[in-house]
Amino acid sequence: MGRIELSRLREEAKRGRDPTCADETLELLIERAKEIGAKRYLEIGAGEGLTAVSLFLETGASVTAIEKDSVRAAHARDLFAKFGVLGEVSEGDAGEILPRLTGEYDLIFLDGPKVQYRRYFEDCKRLLRRGGLLFSDDVLLYGWVRGEPPKKRRMLAEHLREYLALLEGDPDFETEYYEYGEGLAVSKKLR
Repeated sequence: MGRIELSRLREEAKRGRDPTCADETLELLIERAKEIGAKRYLEIGAGEGLTAVSLFLETGASVTAIEKDSVRAAHARDLFAKFGVLGEVSEGDAGEILPRLTGEYDLIFLDGPKVQYRRYFEDCKRLLRRGGLLFSDDVLLYGWVRGEPPKKRRMLAEHLREYLALLEGDPDFETEYYEYGEGLAVSKKLR
């Protein structure tokens, strides 16, 4: 299996209920991974593993992927095997798995449940090497985070606002935003 097959799978996922990350997000993820020479990659909310496989094919970085949904985790494991990805898929709640991880990662892609981003922040910070990058996906969510969300989504928007305040208020990070997909924050760990 190669990049053409992976592109086909990504196109299928985009048409599905739970699509993969935006093309621009993936392109930036790969570009920045290459710039920093990423060798270890952590993905939280791996879905079916399409983003992790794409990053591996372009960089060769070993992958640690976390996915709570058992069907998606099984899909990701199958995809890792088919594409020869070096790494593993851990099935379960990232809030329980992250504290057990050790070592440093060069790149972390946070794309799990948005209301949990604050909960995951300290572990992401601990696991990210100095000079490493934390990509936080979907942080602007349909413009709700900077604007007025629907009544049913106010709590979700507030959780994301609090997460962004954590990032922006942490002197160990420098963060830039991109309007890709539903908003992307890229944070470099300074120290």
